[in-house]
Amino acid sequence: MVDSFNFGGEIVWEPPDERIKAAHLTAFMQQHQIQDFAALLQRSTTDINWFTEAILDYLDIRFEQPYDRVVDLSDDIAWPRWCVNGKMNIVHNCLDKYAGTPQENQPALIWEGEGGGSVVLTYGELFRRVNQIAAALRSLGLGKGDVIGIFMPMIPEIVVAMLAIAKIGGIILPLFSGYGAGAVATRLADASARALFTADGFFRRGKPVPMKPVADEAIASIPSLQYQIMVTYAGLDVPMQPGRDLHWNSWREEFPYHAETEKTGAEDILMILYTSGTTGKPKGAVHTHCGFPVKAAQDMAFGTDVHSGNLIYWMTDMGWMMGPWLVFGALLLGAAFLIYDGAPDYPAPNRIWKLVEKHRVQVLGVSPTLIRSLIPHGVEAIHRTDLSSLKCFASTGEPWNPDPWMWLFEQVGRRQLPIINYSGGTEISGGIVMGNPILPLKPCAFSAPCPGIAADVFDENGQSVRNQVGELVIKAPWIGMTRGFWRDPQRYLDTYWSRWQNVWVHGDFAAVDEDGLWYILGRSDDTIKIAGKRLGPAEVESILVSHPAVVEAAAIGVPHSIKGSELVVFCVLAPGLTAHEQLIEELKSMVIADMGKPLAPKEIFFLEDLPKTRNAKVMRRMIRAAYLGEDPGDTSSLVNPEIMEMIQKLKV
Repeated sequence: MVDSFNFGGEIVWEPPDERIKAAHLTAFMQQHQIQDFAALLQRSTTDINWFTEAILDYLDIRFEQPYDRVVDLSDDIAWPRWCVNGKMNIVHNCLDKYAGTPQENQPALIWEGEGGGSVVLTYGELFRRVNQIAAALRSLGLGKGDVIGIFMPMIPEIVVAMLAIAKIGGIILPLFSGYGAGAVATRLADASARALFTADGFFRRGKPVPMKPVADEAIASIPSLQYQIMVTYAGLDVPMQPGRDLHWNSWREEFPYHAETEKTGAEDILMILYTSGTTGKPKGAVHTHCGFPVKAAQDMAFGTDVHSGNLIYWMTDMGWMMGPWLVFGALLLGAAFLIYDGAPDYPAPNRIWKLVEKHRVQVLGVSPTLIRSLIPHGVEAIHRTDLSSLKCFASTGEPWNPDPWMWLFEQVGRRQLPIINYSGGTEISGGIVMGNPILPLKPCAFSAPCPGIAADVFDENGQSVRNQVGELVIKAPWIGMTRGFWRDPQRYLDTYWSRWQNVWVHGDFAAVDEDGLWYILGRSDDTIKIAGKRLGPAEVESILVSHPAVVEAAAIGVPHSIKGSELVVFCVLAPGLTAHEQLIEELKSMVIADMGKPLAPKEIFFLEDLPKTRNAKVMRRMIRAAYLGEDPGDTSSLVNPEIMEMIQKLKV
C-alpha cells in the first residue's frame, strides 16, 4: 500500500440550505423517512432489495411484465440476476412513455458542431427519428440479440442510432471515434457484429478527418458484418460498396416514423462496452436494460442533481462509458443533454465556456486534464462569459491535483459551485464514490460512496482502514454491475473477485479521512516502491504541477538494483515555455522538499503531451513500458499514440 498521503485539508464548500431542500437526495430520503445521508448509505447497502426497488420506483422505470424478485443471488455474488422474469425495454422508459405528454415538446438533445452550427431535438422529434431508424434496421433483417456497432462522431445521428438499436432489442457496441482500423476490427470481430453505423468523417480544428475509410478497412475482415450505414457529415467523397453500404438519409426516408418497441427481458443484453486491458485483448463489459441505464440515472440524479428541464453537458465520446451514461441518464430523468463534436479549445480556449453561455448549461462535466491545459490562458475571457446558468461542475476519468482543482473552484466557480468528483468505471455503470449537493467538500475529495455501493478501503490483510491508503473494494452487489465480460467469464472473475472472497476489488488506491471524505489516488498497479516506501504517483505529480511552468505530469517507478525502484517523471510545459537545467533542478528540489531526498527523481523528461485515453486518463503503465522497452499491451484507446514513440526514444 501507499505508506502516506497528504489529505485535502479544510472544507471549502458547504451546501446552502436552498440547494439541500431542492435536491433529489433530499426528496428521496423524505419519501422513505430517512433522517440523513449516513442512514441512507447504511440502509441502501444492507437492504439491497429495498434500495433497488426504491430506485426503480423513484426513476419511474416501467415494466411491461412485473418482475418476480428484485435480485436473485443463488448463482453467487458475482453473478446476480436482477428484476427476475421482468420484461422492460429501456427505450420505452427513455422516449415512448413521454409520447402524448407535455414532455414531448421539451428539449431532449442539443448538438453543436465545431463550426458553430447547432440542432435542438425535442423528446417527440427524437422519438420519431428513433422509430424511423428502428424500422429501417428491421427491414435489413436485424433484430433482437444482434450486435450493431457505432463508429461515429458526436452528432445527433449517433444518439438516434444507439436508441434505435436498443428499441429493436439489438445490442449496442459503441466504438471510440478516434480508433484506428485494427481497434475497430478487434471489437467488431469479438462481438460478431452484424452491422455498423459510421460517418464519412468529422472535423477537428477546422479540418475534415476521414472516418469511413477506417471503417472500410476494419470490416473487410469481419465475415459476420453484413451492412454499413453511413451518415454524410464532413462532406468527404468516400467509396460505397453496393449491397453492403447504405446512405443514412436516402435509406431512412423510405420508412415511417413508427416502430414497435421490442419486448425485451429486463436482463437482456443492452450494450457491450469495451475497455482496454493491461494485457491481452480488450474486455467487453456486458450491460443489460435494467442495469447500466438505471445506475446512470441514479448517479446523475443523486450526484449532479439533474432535474427534468435541466441541461447537462459532459465532454465525452460515445465510445467511453460517459457517452451512453449521458444519454440514458438524462432521458430517464426527463432532462436535456448537450453533445459537442470538436476540440474543446477551438477556435479559442474559451470555447467550452461559450458553450455554457450559449446553451445555458446547468451541469458541466470536465476532466482535470482539460482544466490543467486551460489554466495558462488565464481567466479574463472566462470572466467575460456568462456562466450564471451553472449549478455545479463535475469531473471523472483521472484524479485531481489540488492546484487545478482550486483554480476551477475559485477562479471559474467563484467558490460558489461545487466540483462533483465522480469515480467508478465501465464495469460499474457509473460511480463507486461521488460528490453530491447535500454534503460538504474538500479539494480533490469525494463526499461519500454512491448510495447502494457498499464501498470500503482494505489494507493488505483485507481489513477495513481509515486515514490510510488501501485498496478500493465493494462488499455487496448493485444493479449496475457488469454481467461479466463478453464470452470470457473467467477473466471477469479473475479481474474483480479473486483476491478476497465475495469482495469486488476495483484496482484503485483510495483513502477515507477523519471527516469521512473519500479520495481516489490512482490505479494500485501504478504504485511505486522506493527503498521500502510505497507511494502513489498522484502525490509526486501534484508537487510538480504546482510549479507555474508545468501543466501536466506523470510519475513512474523504474528498476533500481539497490532501492528496488527509482522515480522518473514526465512533464508537459505551459505553452511557449522550453525546458532548461534550472527548471529541472527546481522541480527536483520541490520533490525533495516535500517527499525527502530518497525520493528525488532520477530523471525529469519533457514531452509535448502525455499518453492518454479519450476520457483524459493518463496511461502510466504504458509510459513505463515504453520507457523500459517493454510491451505496453493494448494501446488502441490512446488518442495520441505518437507520444509513445517519443518516450521509447528516451529509453535508458
